Amino acid sequence: MQEKYDYIIVGAGSAGCLLANRLSANPNNSVLLIEAGRKDNNLWLHVPVGYFKTMNNPKFDWMYQLEKDKGLNNRRIDWPRGKVLGGSSALNGLLYIRGDRHDYDNWEKLGNKGWSYNDVLPYFKKFECQENGENEYHGVDGELKVSNLRLRRKIADLFIKASEEIGIPFNADCNGEKQEGVGYFQQTTHKGFRRSSYRSFLNREIRSRKNLTIVTNTHISKVVFEESKAIGVECIQGKGKSNQTILANKEVILSAGAISSPQILQLSGIGDDKHLSELGIKTIHNNPSVGKNLQDHLQVRMVYKTNTRTLNDELNTWWKKGLIGLQYMLFRTGPLTLSASQVFAFTNTSLDGSRPNIQFHMQPLSADKPGDGVHPFSAFTMSICNLRPESRGEVSIKSSDPQSLPTIIPNYLATDSDRQIAIDSIKVARKIAKANAIKDHILDEFVPGSSFASDEDLLEVAKNHSQSIYHPVGTCKMGHDKESVVDDRLRVHGVDNLRVVDASIMPELVSGNTNAPTMMIAEKAAEMILDDNNSSLTK
Repeated sequence: MQEKYDYIIVGAGSAGCLLANRLSANPNNSVLLIEAGRKDNNLWLHVPVGYFKTMNNPKFDWMYQLEKDKGLNNRRIDWPRGKVLGGSSALNGLLYIRGDRHDYDNWEKLGNKGWSYNDVLPYFKKFECQENGENEYHGVDGELKVSNLRLRRKIADLFIKASEEIGIPFNADCNGEKQEGVGYFQQTTHKGFRRSSYRSFLNREIRSRKNLTIVTNTHISKVVFEESKAIGVECIQGKGKSNQTILANKEVILSAGAISSPQILQLSGIGDDKHLSELGIKTIHNNPSVGKNLQDHLQVRMVYKTNTRTLNDELNTWWKKGLIGLQYMLFRTGPLTLSASQVFAFTNTSLDGSRPNIQFHMQPLSADKPGDGVHPFSAFTMSICNLRPESRGEVSIKSSDPQSLPTIIPNYLATDSDRQIAIDSIKVARKIAKANAIKDHILDEFVPGSSFASDEDLLEVAKNHSQSIYHPVGTCKMGHDKESVVDDRLRVHGVDNLRVVDASIMPELVSGNTNAPTMMIAEKAAEMILDDNNSSLTK
């Protein structure tokens, strides 16, 4: 590393890798990209289904454990987050979902100029390389490969037909004109390999730029200030090393994610001054909203035994797994190319065609929990989440030690609306299961079981068995009100030369998976950063 760069980007995840690509496209800009994790040279980081090996693995995962949550009957759950080049895009379920147009229109209504759906659509299109070709909603000239699902199973087709039967229309493209409907997910893979943000935006040619430096195993201690101006970062490269200060001529940009970005701000003196003083941290700017507004998608999982063959039957012996491995090695096809879910359904619990408030992830397999071995019988899973939960949690540091993981309070199911949607989502799933198209193929509701019938029972199911889909956002909220942390150009309030560019800036959680929206945020941010610094993408 040099002692000084124009731009320092903290975090090589979904946002940071794209941002590093765009800012370094002009050879006059020197860019440093800092990643706390390791290089992505493990095979399982590139096999699409590798998330079974990389999640909950301390080599690649921060392995955050949440506090006991009242809404989950005091259960504690884990949040995997990527600690590797590519961040969580190197570990995630590969699903390509943008969210609903109303999500972004509402961001603008909240006072964030330039963030409406029509404003952000060009940025989605810019980084996308869509297998189905270019149209009003999709681009083909970007670096992120978006591909169709190749492997389909009969039970998934039956789920689609059953959903249509109860009034959920078929939708071949939930990232197109409208989100409502049921269909097959697209995924971020290409020719049988995962396309993380690192592999997409920082290929060998980009990495060879003389003005771009990428370092791994480097932990940020804090942002360094000169009065209220960010002038660099203090970091530790490797174990047992002393702190090193790297200076930024233009800006420091935090792209460390919804957990680490607010943590770094607090460690740097931006947060609740009372809390900071208790930890012996000098306050640079008092903002109690740092780390607040935490939102996530909570899913209720339902498992149905079936008389139709599922992936359970293909994964239940070692020799079958061996054949699957051989198929992948020879042809880059088969179950090892699968995303975490195969079929989506976006609908409203009222089933009246109004704006979707729940999302189904349907998988033609089942297990006791993600990462476990499959059940020894034919079965499929419906996972249903509330798309726009009202509940809000928080992230806060518990020590001035940058190596200490923060306290995470998710505060799930904290409102009447969130609890009712959880109940109603189970009822919608059961309507699908009773539809003529699929009912004769279902033997039993294995989880939670048909004995759970009353609203009180179903709420207890949600409290006792639901899990995160790992979509934390919102902890450095964008806006101009007192609850915000950054403005609509992603500049941190109260200081200069410091931005946050990642999922933490979302004022409200988008209606769907968060990888693609985070990349969009980075694409738009790159343009704003260059504009504000009188620069350009190229010479």
